[in-house]
Amino acid sequence: MAADWGYLDLPTGVAGDMLLAALLDLGVPEEVVLAPLRALGLEGAFRLSVDAGQSGGLRGLRVHVEPLETLPPQRHWRQLQPLLQDAPWPEPLRQRVLATFTALAEAEAAVHGCAADAVHFHELGAVDALVDVVGVCAGLLHLGIGRLLAAPPPAGHGRVDTAHGRLPLPAPAVLELALRHGIPFADSAGFPAGELCTPTGLALLSVWVEAYRPAPALVPGAVGIGLGHRQLDRPNLLRLWLPGAAATDGGWPARPEPVLLQQCQIDDMDGEALAFLQEALREAGALDVFLQPLQMKKGRPGVLLSCLARPSQAPQLRQVWWRHSTTLGLREQLQDRWELPRQPLELPSPWGALRAKRHPGPDGPRVKVEADDLARIAREQGLGLRELRDRLGVPPEEVPPGEVPPEDVPKEGNDGALA
Repeated sequence: MAADWGYLDLPTGVAGDMLLAALLDLGVPEEVVLAPLRALGLEGAFRLSVDAGQSGGLRGLRVHVEPLETLPPQRHWRQLQPLLQDAPWPEPLRQRVLATFTALAEAEAAVHGCAADAVHFHELGAVDALVDVVGVCAGLLHLGIGRLLAAPPPAGHGRVDTAHGRLPLPAPAVLELALRHGIPFADSAGFPAGELCTPTGLALLSVWVEAYRPAPALVPGAVGIGLGHRQLDRPNLLRLWLPGAAATDGGWPARPEPVLLQQCQIDDMDGEALAFLQEALREAGALDVFLQPLQMKKGRPGVLLSCLARPSQAPQLRQVWWRHSTTLGLREQLQDRWELPRQPLELPSPWGALRAKRHPGPDGPRVKVEADDLARIAREQGLGLRELRDRLGVPPEEVPPGEVPPEDVPKEGNDGALA
């Protein structure tokens, strides 16, 4: 795998079987899907068929799950949860599958106004939901994918016939999942009436998708296409893009990470209050917080306060803004942050190990020593930071990688280097 992430293009919505078909189209072996289901005791409960097909003239794979149980058992959440917890699976698979079904259970419970274990789950009880959820989670982990970005899916409109009777679309559980997990819907105008997002599909998105946004800049390395079963007035499919080895920044192995920029302008808070606000934002999970001076209306000096965070942290950070600042408004914008991989390591010094990070550079790997470790040693030894760097041979920014042979470790009072 060239990267540990992928992008989901969802022009006609999402269903669990469409996601599973896209993964199989990417080359995930069927055995990867079937093995954990056998371990769950479902061998003989279903038949999985995968067919090459077309939708609107475009090719892809279509998955069919045929239940074989004459009298399907009532798989309520109170029975299913311990079954999943005790399954002989790798822990990452167990965590993802449990998280997906937990999201489904909590959404259904909210819709019916009951405790989760007291609700009759038609979606949870169906064997095809188990195949879809377990298969998708196993397939993504098989490919080494730990996170997804996705386009907002259209939810659909109209009515759908269910075990609870005719319901409005989007289905109540779908709407509840979107509400609980902050999933945005694209416009469904122009689509024929019908369901475009299923509860199982949206529950999988709630666990795997990190942010909803247009596709980032990438060179595709592979594309998997999963076809839906409904006939629409356009191709009914989703596409899972995986970045290739060339998906780097100028040949460097950088990867895009979506970040949320929150900003507001403030001219009626003093320095102590601004410092407290910045610290509160950091404690709430902000990646970075910074101030820029501004000249605001009526000639008043003010500041532009900016906060960078992961998109999922937006709700708790907004609460900090409303509680600890005087602003009445907050701007938000999704941005790409390209990030070089880094490897933590330790470097020797006369005063103990120094924590550092190794990362790629134009002339080979570079190593940056943690400033906190340098500051700690400077305080302990009564040295200035510049003097300490001089004694260690550490430039202000970065040092070349490598460990120091014992005979070359600098002694106090001598010049030396960490390489």
